Amino acid sequence: MLVDNINLLVKAGNGGNGAATFLRNAQKFKGGPDGGNGGNGGSIYIQGSNNITDLRQFRYRKKITAEDGIPGRRKNLYGKNAPDKTIFVPLGTRITDLGNHIAYEITSSSDSILIAKGGKGGRGNTEFKTSTNQSPQFAEEGTIGEKKELFLELRIIAQIGLIGLPNSGKSSLLAVLTNATPKIGNYPFTTLEPNIGMFENYAIADIPGLIEGASKGKGLGIGFLKHIEKTEILIHCIDATAENPKKIYETVRNEFKQFNPLLLNKPEIILITKTDLVSEKKLKEIISIFKKTKKEVLTYSLYNSESIDVLRQKIKDSLKAKA
Repeated sequence: MLVDNINLLVKAGNGGNGAATFLRNAQKFKGGPDGGNGGNGGSIYIQGSNNITDLRQFRYRKKITAEDGIPGRRKNLYGKNAPDKTIFVPLGTRITDLGNHIAYEITSSSDSILIAKGGKGGRGNTEFKTSTNQSPQFAEEGTIGEKKELFLELRIIAQIGLIGLPNSGKSSLLAVLTNATPKIGNYPFTTLEPNIGMFENYAIADIPGLIEGASKGKGLGIGFLKHIEKTEILIHCIDATAENPKKIYETVRNEFKQFNPLLLNKPEIILITKTDLVSEKKLKEIISIFKKTKKEVLTYSLYNSESIDVLRQKIKDSLKAKA
């Protein structure tokens, strides 16, 4: 099961307290202040990782804390700083601080965000010794580490998005183009979560079947429409055996408009699938309908290697044009 959003509480470590102590030994029964400073609390960072695909690591781990700094000690011994903690998340994760509503986005494995700063260690009484106060009786407490309530939301980063109504041939196409092994079946909603495969050096995401009303929470679409936003091109799969292919196309486009109108501007290849199941005359009629959209229209059959080669080349050309 894909886990693509989660609430998370993070708590940075508190700073260690400074020490209020005085030098005591055989030579000096009442020596001066010798309290050391406390160590800093551990901070919490969030960093991108290529090796994580979703947020399931947080499903049963809703709170992450860093260690506190060590208090200062006598003989001017400083407390040790606590180690920082790094939380790794998949690329495409959007992090929203629910306290101030500031959002951050992780798009690269080099992205690292300080999300909760550790508390500063308190100063020992040695630091407060002055010409007028040779024996300060106090030390400074460490400050409290930051505490943040976060909302993490994954938006899959894939250059190519396969879209279309349920049972339109997306999963079969993904299997042909990549090394992915999605579940394939001749019934709606076979795909219950996005599948990712690699084509050349490009990631392709098979987005679970959309239906009319998906942008309002119907079917599976509402949870996955957001994953389309990061794609560079879309391959819109239209089942050639459908009763009204044009209406199918318009249904999905309307859901885009309701969810995020900017999706309508993405480069799009209209792919007529399952062409081996219709007559040549019917196929020509369908192609003629979609040519009016002024978009690239291709045909595809699992049993026609030439159609697969043409599609592969068109994908590469489209991505190069975007570069």
